[in-house]
Amino acid sequence: EQYFGDAVSFAEESDLEGLRIPHFYSPFYVYKYATGLSASIALSKKVLNGTEQDRQSYLDFLRSGGSLYPIESLRKAGVDMQKEEPVKDALSTFSSLLDQAESLLS
Repeated sequence: EQYFGDAVSFAEESDLEGLRIPHFYSPFYVYKYATGLSASIALSKKVLNGTEQDRQSYLDFLRSGGSLYPIESLRKAGVDMQKEEPVKDALSTFSSLLDQAESLLS
């Protein structure tokens, strides 16, 4: 109601809408989003700001397809998801983007 304002009328059952989303009940499913974004941000920074070897490692990562477990494939690309740095860096990136958005809106 806050988002749509008076333009939309909701049935009382709408309050239960979130309960029907099955992936919330699958173990660790929603964490895959955060993990994937963290890995993607780390990889993109290596491609955009890294060395030629970083870019080559990324291409090797893509070439590996599904031949390795994801955690090993990412490690070979220079992103170790068993360490906290990729997640901390993703949170820092997100914070920076929020700061930029707030600045543009003010």
